[in-house]
Amino acid sequence: MQKFDKYLHVVAFDVPYPADYGGVIDIFYKLKSLHDQGIGVILHSYQYGRSEQQELLKWCKEVHYYPRKTLRNPFYGSVPYIVRTRNSDELLQNLLKDGFPILFEGLHCTYYLDHPQLKNRFKVVRTHNIEHDYYKSLELSETKYFKKYFFKVESERLERYEEVLKHADLIAAISPEDYKYFNERYDSAIYVPAFHSNSDAKYPQDKGDFVLYHGNLGVSENYEAALELIRNVFSKWKLPVIIAGNNPNKELEKEIELYDHIQLVTKTTTDQLHKLIAEAKINMLHTNQATGIKLKLINALYQGKFAIVNPLMVENTGLEPLCVICNDFEAMRKAGEEYFEKEFSINEFNQRMEYLNLHFSNKSSAKKLVQSIDFQTDSKAVKRVSKKVRSTLISSLRSYFLP
Repeated sequence: MQKFDKYLHVVAFDVPYPADYGGVIDIFYKLKSLHDQGIGVILHSYQYGRSEQQELLKWCKEVHYYPRKTLRNPFYGSVPYIVRTRNSDELLQNLLKDGFPILFEGLHCTYYLDHPQLKNRFKVVRTHNIEHDYYKSLELSETKYFKKYFFKVESERLERYEEVLKHADLIAAISPEDYKYFNERYDSAIYVPAFHSNSDAKYPQDKGDFVLYHGNLGVSENYEAALELIRNVFSKWKLPVIIAGNNPNKELEKEIELYDHIQLVTKTTTDQLHKLIAEAKINMLHTNQATGIKLKLINALYQGKFAIVNPLMVENTGLEPLCVICNDFEAMRKAGEEYFEKEFSINEFNQRMEYLNLHFSNKSSAKKLVQSIDFQTDSKAVKRVSKKVRSTLISSLRSYFLP
């Protein structure tokens, strides 16, 4: 069994394998990168719909699973639903078995961040978003009343609850803009770019005969973006278009059926999606939410050719120099027609890789995170406990033997 010099608890909001959507992609490749840095990771995962995964034991010293507690009334209480449904006495007891530092993945997992028994532990929170802003944007894009109201209430609870971050020793923000926000408020933030799967990117060749939009189409943000692109860009030209993603709703399916040059591809595996990204001449991405950082944009830049985006997709991410940024749909339409005829050269690819490897390397990000964590806190905590126990024992012996 491999021995490690340093150990770290990681509390994940979901089982991070398979790494097939934004949040768990960041967690899974972070686990691999920490392992490569010689860190013995003790992973704690909340479960809701995902099974236990043996694959995780390749990268973690231990893996523990806890059921997420769904509630009949998601509006009850002041603690956000995404936090309140992730608490486990067993998790707390497992964290208390040693004095190792703890990395909480997202505000979702911070139920025990301010627990008195963890007061002397070094605690890191990886922020994947400014969560109340993210839920506010979900409210604005949602059309179903119940979901819309839930997102409104959750956003308000998250904004109040965020104060719990003052109990973190370190906040690892996922984007430069998020770093500014958290550092201004809690003065303990660092910027650690998103971890991703693109460690060995290859030149995708110049050939490409379609435009691609991809995303989880079951998420309101993504299917709304797809609908807007279809109605305002894709329907205006005859270039072949593929919209790829799982769980599309009926409205999106019906819209796509109106156009012979637009194809819907669903039930895609990660490998199949990566193949589409590499084969497309253009990856066109659009969002109405300037929250966090979009891992699908990082994937498009590592694996694909031209990336045409709207400002909210790329602002304050550090990826601006690598994208064609269009301020409106008409500009996106014209850029698509222009870049569909351009060559994506190996020289352009190499320059892009040089920039990405400098600013978004998993290895560099893991090193920065490891260097920012106080791994000595555990020994200090153990010494404090040992000293207290020794003092109590000596007092007891004195009272027993002395009159």
